[in-house]
Amino acid sequence: MSISIANIFSITNGQAAPICDVTAMDRRDFCQAIIEATGQGLRISALFGQPVGGGRTRLWAVLARDNKSLLLLLYTDIDGNRYDSLTPYCTQAHWFEREIFEQCGLEPSGHPWLKPIRFPTRTETAPRIGDADFFRVEGEEVHEVAVGPVHAGIIEPGHFRFQCHGENVFHLEISLGYQHRGVERKLVGGPDRRTLHYMETLAGDTSIGHALAYSELVETLGATSSPARAQVLRGIALELERIANHTGDLGALAGDVGYLPTLSYCGRIRGDALNMTALICGNRFGRGLVKPGGTGFDIDVQRRDELLRRLDILEKDLFVAIGLLWNSSSVMARFESTGTISGQDCKELGLVGPAARGCGVERDIRCDFPHGIFQLEQIPVSTCPTGDVFARGYVRWLEIQRSVTFIREQLKGLPGGDPLVAVGPLKPGRIAVSLVEGWRGEICHVALSDPDGKFAAYKVIDPSFHNWFGLAYALRGQQISDFPLCNKSFNLSYCGHDL
Repeated sequence: MSISIANIFSITNGQAAPICDVTAMDRRDFCQAIIEATGQGLRISALFGQPVGGGRTRLWAVLARDNKSLLLLLYTDIDGNRYDSLTPYCTQAHWFEREIFEQCGLEPSGHPWLKPIRFPTRTETAPRIGDADFFRVEGEEVHEVAVGPVHAGIIEPGHFRFQCHGENVFHLEISLGYQHRGVERKLVGGPDRRTLHYMETLAGDTSIGHALAYSELVETLGATSSPARAQVLRGIALELERIANHTGDLGALAGDVGYLPTLSYCGRIRGDALNMTALICGNRFGRGLVKPGGTGFDIDVQRRDELLRRLDILEKDLFVAIGLLWNSSSVMARFESTGTISGQDCKELGLVGPAARGCGVERDIRCDFPHGIFQLEQIPVSTCPTGDVFARGYVRWLEIQRSVTFIREQLKGLPGGDPLVAVGPLKPGRIAVSLVEGWRGEICHVALSDPDGKFAAYKVIDPSFHNWFGLAYALRGQQISDFPLCNKSFNLSYCGHDL
């Protein structure tokens, strides 16, 4: 029996709806609807389990219909501990189903490689973090290389295991979970005075992105709209966060191939971008700036003029430092045709952000599901078709330029008014979804409110959750020495994934 997508309940980005209005399905129709929808070009933004009592688990799915700016909502209640796995028919579901299994004990029968991704259970019989059954390639002269979880640099832990023949990588398996903090459990029963702190520290380099997704969720559940001035300030902060991190990534890519001029310049220029955020709110990562109801800080005329002055200098410096990168033939020889992912593979894997746009896929929340200031002022989608390290780097450069232009225009046209309003109590029995295009890609927050207007469940999907398997896929058939370069071209978050 075919499921019509048109009959599935849908909302827009940042909209709340009564839970009773959402499309409820039996187990078979639920799975079939997801398989058919993703086969027609929709993608999974969220797939998670919610214990609802009586030994039942409610599986929720949020499917993004990019070309219509609609989010399809559906759920099924499952008695017992099994259901038919989606993964054999929908590759995007792979990571989600592993998470559901470890969080809810709900086994997706037929899943090809069911193993923990965060190791959340702490019992005597539970496996230690990183203690897993790794895939093995057997054969003469095939060998295994293990990297991490402790690394040479001051970075977070993650374990990478390569199956190689000589220098050639057959398979890379990534084991995470070392940073797991149980944040989602802490969010249930909120919001409270610590909730915003959790959001700003989910992934420290994406404080603005996650705080914005959370704030828009609370606002829609509280039937509140943030002021126009706050929406502009939020947009400026989000794009400053993008510029700072993209600049740092391009410098690090230069460092991975030993090109020191761009590495040296970008480290300093990234600091300049972070200091612009600090000029607004006193914190380089933007903590305290975005909050439910608007922003906690404003920009007066003197600060606006100073920001515009610094932006001009930043733009000039970036053109010099990053221009050196593209004009170096030795750099291009290392970037081009390294870690290539095709557009079709990108869609099947469900990649987001620069990783997707570097495959020529026009996927950007600011255009597909515009929110806040982006409903009025859209930034063109930056893409590059080659799917390699060069493409993922060049997309960052295009986005930096367009973010600079956007910030300059918004600073010159700041609307008047107060940037903060009071938010009403959360409406009970509602579900809401908020999508934000963070600098790594799509940030998805889903909240369900209980009869008392508190969070009955809260789901966070950082863009890294979608993209870690993309990194593993990019290494297939590559030289193992290409790993640092491929890794940095994705630059995924350990703690954003581990939560």
